[in-house]
Amino acid sequence: MSLHAKSIPTLASLLIATLLQVNAGISAELSEESADIPEPTRFVSEHSARFNGERVEYTAIAGETYLNDKLGEPKASIFTFSYIKNNTDSADSRPVTFIWNGGPGSSSTWLHMGGYGPKRIVVPSNAEHAGLPPYPIDDAPETILDVSDLVFIDPVGTGYSRVLGTHEGKEFWGLNEDADSMAEFIRTWITENKRWNSPKFLLGESFGTTRAALVAHKLEGDLSISLNGIVFVSQALDYQGSTPYVRDNIISHVTYVPTMAATALYHNKVTPVPADLPSFVQEAREFATEEYLPALFKGSTISIEEFDRVKGRLAYFTGLSPEYIERVDLRVRGDRFKKELLRDQGLAVGSLDARYTADEIDDVASNTARDAASDSISGAYRAALMSYIASDLGVNWDRLYMDPADSELSPNWRWRTVADGSSWEPAYVNTAHNLSEALRINPSLKVFIASGYYDLVTPFFDAEYTLNRHDIRPERLQFEYYEGGHMMYVNEPSRVKLLEDTRRFIMQQTR
Repeated sequence: MSLHAKSIPTLASLLIATLLQVNAGISAELSEESADIPEPTRFVSEHSARFNGERVEYTAIAGETYLNDKLGEPKASIFTFSYIKNNTDSADSRPVTFIWNGGPGSSSTWLHMGGYGPKRIVVPSNAEHAGLPPYPIDDAPETILDVSDLVFIDPVGTGYSRVLGTHEGKEFWGLNEDADSMAEFIRTWITENKRWNSPKFLLGESFGTTRAALVAHKLEGDLSISLNGIVFVSQALDYQGSTPYVRDNIISHVTYVPTMAATALYHNKVTPVPADLPSFVQEAREFATEEYLPALFKGSTISIEEFDRVKGRLAYFTGLSPEYIERVDLRVRGDRFKKELLRDQGLAVGSLDARYTADEIDDVASNTARDAASDSISGAYRAALMSYIASDLGVNWDRLYMDPADSELSPNWRWRTVADGSSWEPAYVNTAHNLSEALRINPSLKVFIASGYYDLVTPFFDAEYTLNRHDIRPERLQFEYYEGGHMMYVNEPSRVKLLEDTRRFIMQQTR
């Protein structure tokens, strides 16, 4: 008995000693790994320009912000382009807008160089190809730097943003994982820059709006960080209304009709010609909900008379032939519309902006091979960004700027919203519920929604369909429409209007 009693503490001592050795080894490894991670890289430059008639002296900071893991070690580098006004009476009361693009897997290039940055790439407004370099990079005096500091964010795996240490990209590549990292970045940034009391805005484009709704919910609900406003550029919260390639998705058949109508009118396919675009798309809205949706819902029980009437009306709004509409049984898909509208001319219209056209190799295919809009301007935007950040911001770095994103991001992206092993029926992505709850947590929070008439990726009628339900009060939403596409700022009058509307919204939410 006494021998047994003595053996217990002996074994315990051995176990404790072993654990101490293991922990010491782990700590040494972690220290060694963290020692291999350099301090954040930052490029700082001073600038002066006029915005909205006001002379603004500002500091541009192109650099990294580190996110830390639970052990306090760096796990990711988030690279941002920040523009901070100098000599303000109280920096803590100055608004700051956090801006990101979409994808998932897009850097902030588009909104940075086309929409909200202090410089902009100039491409043709009339949907022509951007042509050959060199591309003009002009001042952007209309941008909102007079009313808000700007932070353009590249999520992990895009731009210069990377994982650090032993962490993997998959920890950040997913609907929830991505939103967690962006919310964590905002908390880190406002802490490091002493901006907790600043008015705060989120501004996202496309998937960036999906992200913004989820991030707003996490900030308001989990981190107790209040927002003043959210700006959606080409909203994409509920993906059912923007998924046209599923034949039995009745919702997308309906939500695409007004955009197809605007596109048909632009390409002179509507007869008789209506008085103006806004009234025509309003007619298309009413047809879509009051005639087209009931017809689709009836399916094969629809009468011949109603079928023929809806067929004729759909042909009028879409510019497609009644014969084609009968062949597809009234189910006009947005993805096939791009190829069908101008088939008689051997042209396809763009996805991101249906004003653009392309002469594709296969004229009898049912779907487009590429996107005419993206092919027309992507090279110019990339060249402009890389030239601008080197010449104006002094970014001299041998790190690759990933645009497009890390090749591992897309195949490893996780849309699943529950833990592995949990019951989960695949469904359309929908973060509108998160937005609705965030708006209830913060009763003063409002949302500005900017939509392009010619956007065949996130149709403007889907924005209305999505946001006018989910128990969101109409007075919390502000809709504006532009004669452009997904990136409506490519069209110069639309770019100016977008910036004016955004400025007005920020000033309204900071009074």
